[in-house]
Amino acid sequence: MIDGILFRQRTGVPWRDLPARFGKWKTVYERHRRWSADGTWDKIFAAVLADADVEGRIDWSMVSVDSTSCRAHQHAAGARKKPPRVPGERRTPWQHRPDEGLGRSRGGLTCKIHLAGEGGRRPLALLVTPGQWGDAPQLIPVMERIRVGRLGGGRPRTRPDHLSGDKAYSSRRNRRYLRRRQIKHTIPEPSNQRANRKRRGSKGGRPAGFDKTVYKRRNEVERTINALKGSRAVATRFDKRAYVFHGTVTVAAIRLWLRT
Repeated sequence: MIDGILFRQRTGVPWRDLPARFGKWKTVYERHRRWSADGTWDKIFAAVLADADVEGRIDWSMVSVDSTSCRAHQHAAGARKKPPRVPGERRTPWQHRPDEGLGRSRGGLTCKIHLAGEGGRRPLALLVTPGQWGDAPQLIPVMERIRVGRLGGGRPRTRPDHLSGDKAYSSRRNRRYLRRRQIKHTIPEPSNQRANRKRRGSKGGRPAGFDKTVYKRRNEVERTINALKGSRAVATRFDKRAYVFHGTVTVAAIRLWLRT
């Protein structure tokens, strides 16, 4: 059954087209759906991270954040579009539920995977949102998901030695959050933010530190994304429900850790 789930995650075939050697497709699908809903995949992912940390396989020296857009297949748009109506709420008729992680753009339906990847090019935390959502507001939710347990007991590790991100993550809110948690970071400052800071004079604060040599390591998270999207069920979203797609992405992340 596990092999059937991994086969579908790697190839992206419809559940009904699973080879007969994996058993009934409905049974395999239901197991994946239930484990996605009750957090079993998340618990396995957390256990894999804890084992890797004990063995020293997590590179905490640099953790990078980034996101990638995934096209949603037409079959992924079949979930209920509207939650129960709230009195006085205004919404457009085409709007999808934000908790289902689907957004409409000129390219059609898309969703976005936000992740934090460690220096060894493997994910530490994942988050699925609608495709049109920006990157900067998701930095804090992604960072809050980094919780690597310790097998010997004690508080889980939640802070990397250094964090990097592209210009999309540059905001006063994000920098204030990282300073409060005492996390060193390398995030380039966009020209408009730099000009606004200089215009405010001493009230604009000090310029953000930026080391080009350190920033070169940001390619590690991009290579992590490429490895994740090597799974066809991740590169294209076929799952209707966001929690099932999150389970699919988590299975791909577990697979990356178990390969090394």
